Amino acid sequence: MVPTRPELSIVVPVYGSEAVLPELVAQIEKELSAAPDVAPSHEIIFVCDRSPDDSWRVIQSLSARYPTVNGILLRMNAGQHNALMAGFGRARGRVIVTMDDDLQHSPRDIPALVRQLDAGHDIAYARFKNRQHKAWKVMGSRLNNAVADYLLQKPHDLYLSPFRAMKSEIRDEILKYRGPYVYIDGLILQATRNIATVDVDHHGRFAGTSRYGMRKSVSLWLKMATNFSIVPLRLTSLLGMIFSGLGFLLALFFVLQRFTINIMPVGWSSLIVTLLILGGAQLLALGMIGEYLGRVLLTINGRPQYVIDQTVGLAHTTSTEGTR
Repeated sequence: MVPTRPELSIVVPVYGSEAVLPELVAQIEKELSAAPDVAPSHEIIFVCDRSPDDSWRVIQSLSARYPTVNGILLRMNAGQHNALMAGFGRARGRVIVTMDDDLQHSPRDIPALVRQLDAGHDIAYARFKNRQHKAWKVMGSRLNNAVADYLLQKPHDLYLSPFRAMKSEIRDEILKYRGPYVYIDGLILQATRNIATVDVDHHGRFAGTSRYGMRKSVSLWLKMATNFSIVPLRLTSLLGMIFSGLGFLLALFFVLQRFTINIMPVGWSSLIVTLLILGGAQLLALGMIGEYLGRVLLTINGRPQYVIDQTVGLAHTTSTEGTR
């Protein structure tokens, strides 16, 4: 444990990375020791999101070896963004850096991100020049950013990367959120628009395979869509008005047809198609409303963002520590 308040806190959610963590710590220590102007002192906070492998044992071993390494073990898997909230609650640095645990984000780029804060920005995002993810994940990320442009009024040229540096004041604003469905980038965009980007390389995974699949990606998208905007509800209302208008026009057309050529359509095809379309639109609207109501219910009931099992190297607490 670092006895004095560090200048820099690096928060890393951990899941399935026992083979990567020793190399990650070694690279962080090497790069930061070469840039004392950026981080004269630092701490690393690993948040083990109830990883199924031996990641927690590795974190304990690293904490015993490195005085800068601290660890938090969650009782249940909470998700990447909720795990970050657990780390934010214990981070003490003037600057907070978040990064993945697989070394696709290089510690070599941390000084460049921090220097953007020294230049006056509140937060600096890494923008990857060459994505090493699978094609479906790259396309999904692009779709997520496009939707964020509309729902969150995100600057069009800003890529929402999990590799970012922020001032502790922004972290404090993020920790004011008490709901169980955490979306860090949405909370950031509610706190500031003084944002910089830094072009960096994206590297291949050091070891193992990614466990961030389609289900988690969809869950993250729903957090953004339903927690920070009512646009989906407005879209379902608009869809309802469009179908109502089409129904009125069809009714008017059939009435005119009846009195002009005295012929009514034979068969049920058009009727069934219309019922299916309207029924689908109604179910879509009810499902969207149910998603909002369900999230409101869980928030009112006080569902925790995360639950801490144990810690290592951490004897301190901040007044802004997140929900347990």
